[in-house]
Amino acid sequence: MSVTRRHKTTMARARSWRNLAATLAVLLPVVAFVVYSSLQVGAVECEACMDFEGRRICRTASAAGREEALRAAVDNACALLTSGMTNTIRCERGEPARTECRAPR
Repeated sequence: MSVTRRHKTTMARARSWRNLAATLAVLLPVVAFVVYSSLQVGAVECEACMDFEGRRICRTASAAGREEALRAAVDNACALLTSGMTNTIRCERGEPARTECRAPR
């Protein structure tokens, strides 16, 4: 094997290790954040029932605060009740038919 070919092979291996290290340096914190976030238990759990065009659906969500949990429950209910952005916005702007918040189980 010639010196030039050996040098190119060595450089290619070094580059691939640097690429792997850079990829891991970016991906590991992202994966750690996703796992950490998914394991966090919300401080408040809210159930919201939404009425839209004669149908009603209730959904539960948990979050760190009451307002965030209630907003997530309303958004989830409206997402299942409606289709299209206009109807989703109309539903989300409406008042929930029923709400109940409590500490998570």
